[in-house]
Amino acid sequence: MMLRALLPLLAAAPALAAHSGEVTHRSMPELSDLALAAMAAGGIWLAQRAMRRRKRKPKD
Repeated sequence: MMLRALLPLLAAAPALAAHSGEVTHRSMPELSDLALAAMAAGGIWLAQRAMRRRKRKPKD
């Protein structure tokens, strides 16, 4: 599955996107903010997929 190949990269994304900790004027979201939002969206997608698969009627 392609998802299994991407899982390590997705898990490491927030660590790779960490900012330096300097306080500056923000004109747009930091890369870590975008990575966190992407990870949350991926988690929701995976949970919904699992729930749909669980509710699906078994094939006979």
